[in-house]
Amino acid sequence: MTTRTPRNAFFGMAALLAVLLIACMATNVGSNAWMLLLDRSNVLPAESSIFSFEPYVINQGSSNYWLYGKDDRNYYHFVYLDEAAYVYLPIDNACPGFKRDDIRTWCKVRIGQRR
Repeated sequence: MTTRTPRNAFFGMAALLAVLLIACMATNVGSNAWMLLLDRSNVLPAESSIFSFEPYVINQGSSNYWLYGKDDRNYYHFVYLDEAAYVYLPIDNACPGFKRDDIRTWCKVRIGQRR
């Protein structure tokens, strides 16, 4: 009976690691957590979640913060101003000439919440 306890603990830990690995691969949680740990200037939009937020344009300078991102409801643009860290716009917007990676084509943007 004592030999099975360490074996059960090993398989339990292996199963937990497998679940965490699958969660990191199936969602954006792994890359978002890494992004937040590497650069303190990064923020995660309050309207989104660590599971669904997907950065699609990253700053190529000395800091690797996201410039544009999206989830299943909104597009986000990182502005990092005193008034707001980001602005956002619903995916189902009606902006004429809209380009998701050009803030100049966004209309009726909303100010993001500070966490």
